[in-house]
Amino acid sequence: MHTLRASKYGLSIKQLPSSIVEVIDALTKAGYQAYIVGGGVRDLMLGLQPKDFDAVTNATPAQVKEVFGRRCRIIGRRFELAHVYIGRDLIEVATFRAPPKKAVTSAQGMILRDNNWGTIEQDFVRRDFSINAMYYQPRQGVILDFCNAIDDVKSRTLRLLGDPKTRFEEDPVRMLRTLRFAAKLNFSIAPEILDVFTPEMTQLLRDISPHRLYDESQKLFTMGHLQHVLSLLIDFGVWKQLFAEVRPEVSKFIALAARNTDQRIQIGKTINPAFFYAVLLWNNFLERTDFYAAKGVVAAEARAQAGLDVLKRQSTRTIIPRFAETFIREVWEMQTRLLNPKPQQIEVLAGHARFRAGFDFLLLREKSGDENTQGMGQWWEAYQDMTTDEKEAAIAQYNRQRAKTRRSQSKVRIEEPEVDSSSIAPLVTEAPTRSRRSRQKSSAPVTSPAVAFSAQSGDSIDANHPILKRKRVQRDLSQVIFGPTQ
Repeated sequence: MHTLRASKYGLSIKQLPSSIVEVIDALTKAGYQAYIVGGGVRDLMLGLQPKDFDAVTNATPAQVKEVFGRRCRIIGRRFELAHVYIGRDLIEVATFRAPPKKAVTSAQGMILRDNNWGTIEQDFVRRDFSINAMYYQPRQGVILDFCNAIDDVKSRTLRLLGDPKTRFEEDPVRMLRTLRFAAKLNFSIAPEILDVFTPEMTQLLRDISPHRLYDESQKLFTMGHLQHVLSLLIDFGVWKQLFAEVRPEVSKFIALAARNTDQRIQIGKTINPAFFYAVLLWNNFLERTDFYAAKGVVAAEARAQAGLDVLKRQSTRTIIPRFAETFIREVWEMQTRLLNPKPQQIEVLAGHARFRAGFDFLLLREKSGDENTQGMGQWWEAYQDMTTDEKEAAIAQYNRQRAKTRRSQSKVRIEEPEVDSSSIAPLVTEAPTRSRRSRQKSSAPVTSPAVAFSAQSGDSIDANHPILKRKRVQRDLSQVIFGPTQ
């Protein structure tokens, strides 16, 4: 073990939020050991701003709850933890782990239960990467390094503690963490990891709960390096394990959405991770919609059923929460409404709760070369910056253009063969042209074309004649689709 002086590596208690310091101080005052561990220490050493800080202690979760009372919640069954709430901050407090006395694992070697308490010397061995196994005591100003992790930080190398194959089998999610850290920190992956990180090894991710895989996918989407990690997911065969039927390729649309997501994170804007799921599954949604349309399902029902099918299929890998599914389907539905809005509804549509997400999606499609947007992405972009008078003028211009387009589409020219009109007797005798006054004075009943034809030809037609009755057309019910199809 090496005891490092924290100030030598740029760490200071002044860099820490008051919440993590309060947790460390409370546990120390209660007579327990307490350290900051994991990504928070690593990021501070690399000059990055950590998103959160985790604590580790020799106090059991029950003892942690005794220290913090109602501000503490114990969570987890496989891996029991204490969540401590300090104001609006949540601090995760773990207990030192020891090797299990009797391993409780699956047939593939995944650890199913890991609640054996131990010492700090036993705990560091249980951690995944060396760079996440440094323990920082802010009051004492020291860092405990049990595995020469500082050397891996200096060489910017990802190295697993122990045998990589065994560590992946214990928890297959470590494969996702490997790619996430490699992309986020721009670290190289150690050769011994590359030797076992094969497409066959990625099959172990099928044993992970779809709920947990969804949480891990959100970390990939929101870390600010989505562009880099997408190519790694394809190269290492992980893409197929996360996304059910999405082609393993980064299309121009996906690449543009990933770059836009990273840029928003870098400037501090909020993002909705479900938005990128809508981008990933867009082509699958279009293909499924065409499938139902080909069966004669009306457009609105085809889109609704296609959205359900695609999201249900994706849930076999990552279960998207219900509120996120609703958001994705609304973004997809907004595409149709934004492409061909009714002029009188444009103003209301611009105030819709999902307008911004739908517009961003449409504009990304247009910028990626999707010709089906018909330039409406730029139209909506310009519309949002207009004054009230300019908006009215734009809507009027849009209405005129829309009417002109509809008229041009409705003109269908049918070429009729030329015939000799003199050889065909007219069905209805053309009446001589009369003035309005003479038409008003005339009290003769109006003669229908059928009766006129009867009078001309000499045949009698009564009320029951078939020509005066509407012919009923029998429909082939075997070709009618009742409700959603499978």
